[in-house]
Amino acid sequence: MADRPDLAAMISPLGRALIEAELPVLREHGLSMWAYSVLLALGARPLRTQAALAESIRADKTRIIGVLDDLQRRGLIERTPDPGDRRARLLSLTEEGRRVRDSAQAGIQRNEERLLGRFPADDRRAFLRVLRALADLPPEEIAGP
Repeated sequence: MADRPDLAAMISPLGRALIEAELPVLREHGLSMWAYSVLLALGARPLRTQAALAESIRADKTRIIGVLDDLQRRGLIERTPDPGDRRARLLSLTEEGRRVRDSAQAGIQRNEERLLGRFPADDRRAFLRVLRALADLPPEEIAGP
């Protein structure tokens, strides 16, 4: 018998609780979790195709269209034809999209800092370092052989 629970058994309840804590902040900014995920992803890489964006946030590319339509209608993103492939659209954040994303992220991270503040600074840094390293692993490396 292992001396610790499985990673998913520890992370899943934490993830659900963190998402619940984010929802009021997202509602305040008029964002769904998917919309916020899109704004975060576009901030990391400003120009992407819709298919690449959906893959990066692990969303079905047909399901994400409605989210993109809403974000564009609200002036938070722009979709322009890809000069290399007229069937594809390149996506980018607008200034308003950056403002909304940054404001929502600041609210979420204020709540996270309150939670992380329960732990010594060295533990917080180590936790965030390991979490970033795990998040950067490709899915096939997590799944193993």
